[in-house]
Amino acid sequence: MKKILIVFLLAAAILSGCTSFLQKENSKDLLENSQPENKSEEINQEKNPFKISNETRNFLLIGVDSRGEEDSRSDAILLARYEPSGDSIKLVSLMRDSYVKIPDYTYTYSKLNHAYYIGGKELLKETIEQNFGVPIDHTAVIDFQGFIKMLDAIAPDGIEVNVTSAMIEDMGLELEPGKQKLKGSDLLSYVRFRHDGQSDFGRVDRQQEILISLKDQVMNEFSSPAGIARLPDIVSQAMKYVETDLKLDEALSIGASFLMNPVTEIETLRVPVSDSYENKTYEHAGAVLQINFEENTEALKQFLEAEKK
Repeated sequence: MKKILIVFLLAAAILSGCTSFLQKENSKDLLENSQPENKSEEINQEKNPFKISNETRNFLLIGVDSRGEEDSRSDAILLARYEPSGDSIKLVSLMRDSYVKIPDYTYTYSKLNHAYYIGGKELLKETIEQNFGVPIDHTAVIDFQGFIKMLDAIAPDGIEVNVTSAMIEDMGLELEPGKQKLKGSDLLSYVRFRHDGQSDFGRVDRQQEILISLKDQVMNEFSSPAGIARLPDIVSQAMKYVETDLKLDEALSIGASFLMNPVTEIETLRVPVSDSYENKTYEHAGAVLQINFEENTEALKQFLEAEKK
């Protein structure tokens, strides 16, 4: 099975993790060797897959609760910010039950994930931008089938997680509680589990946990110049698993910036932040999180714009 460069949606959009621990000296040598030596090669410079991206970008990463059905809701909603000059990626999980204002919606307000249901990724993007004041440069969407395929490709031996008795019963697993390695569809069930006291908040924690774990799983894929040379083909294959407005040359450009500026950390935030919301119920929307927008937009702004100390 072909190795995949994507770490769930995060890496699908910004090619995360796999170059996190790559030595800059090796990557510089390869990148320098990819530059044209004569004028005829210079004509094709725009096609050079190792053109470096220097732009800070915000990505909307959407996991949908679908196995191929036409209608679906966004099961996971994340914002990711990549700054080529830094050594970390900032990842924000937006709670899907957040009660937000949806543009041109009959009831004005509803759950955040309802925006995707009625208007797809474009309406969800617009809703986030208007409610939280964060401009979004690119979107990427993946469904359950794509998620399982990538998990099996990236981590064929599974990922070690802490499995509780409640999870084992809910998922129908023949395992003992404690540290266990889960694969593909079982990992999907793990990140979607919410039948305990933590509900969706625990689900968000597990989504972030798996993203960070997958980063380490693929670090060896590009730990050598030979691995870097396979970048264009692997990125092309990886992008088949997602629906994204990120073009192949843009993905390659961002990937090349990782080679020059390795990312060693994923910083995370959950919105709404602690003590900034109330549990409410509305007839048209059901149980929601009624959030303090002023507090959360400020927390989000500080998190995304703060420089690492």
